[in-house]
Amino acid sequence: MNSRQRRGVILLILSALCALGAFAGVLSVVDDVQSKVGPEVTAYRVRSEVKPYTTLNTGQFEKIEMPERWLSGNAVTDLRQIRGKIAVTTLRAGSLLQTDMVVDQPALQPGQQEVAIMIDAATGVAGKITPGSRVNVYATFEGKKEGDPDQSKIIVTNARVLDVGQITALDPDSDRKQQSTEAVPITFALSTIDAQRITYAESFAQRVRLALVAPGSETSVPDKDRTYELATDK
Repeated sequence: MNSRQRRGVILLILSALCALGAFAGVLSVVDDVQSKVGPEVTAYRVRSEVKPYTTLNTGQFEKIEMPERWLSGNAVTDLRQIRGKIAVTTLRAGSLLQTDMVVDQPALQPGQQEVAIMIDAATGVAGKITPGSRVNVYATFEGKKEGDPDQSKIIVTNARVLDVGQITALDPDSDRKQQSTEAVPITFALSTIDAQRITYAESFAQRVRLALVAPGSETSVPDKDRTYELATDK
């Protein structure tokens, strides 16, 4: 091997060593970054401004991923944590949602009262209605006298659910009108007149059903649309 070949071999060896050194340096930087950043976890960011004392819903927040080590200990990582809660202050768009931004929704507002009624477990609840939900309450009634049409009425709109109890077996002999075999006690926060309407329906209606209202939806129903008769449906 002549001197030129030896120099070439030495240069190749030096190049290989430099490449290994550079590779080791890159790995070291990557390891250092990973050690500083760590694994990512789920958090939630406010989509648009939320006013104080507004009832919270999942549509007001967007899911993001961020390094766990940069996440504060009171950050909300599961939107089930906001169920039945309200904003305690203005939530600014882009803010990271934290537990100290929300509080439990007061059970009752001034002028309201708690009223619990039994709702058909299959048709009235179906597992979709939870504390904090807003519902419209429908009731069906027989005609007052023979020949009068049966009617379906919206008797309460935008009723706030406070609690959903456990499924209870019903005594079929306790109420001759009772068609279902299982019911769930639902507790509402209602005004005096709505409490009277809903208890009347529980006592005298053939069936009472709950319709879940989508968050942010218009809940008022004109008087002309509150009663339905099949014969007048066009």
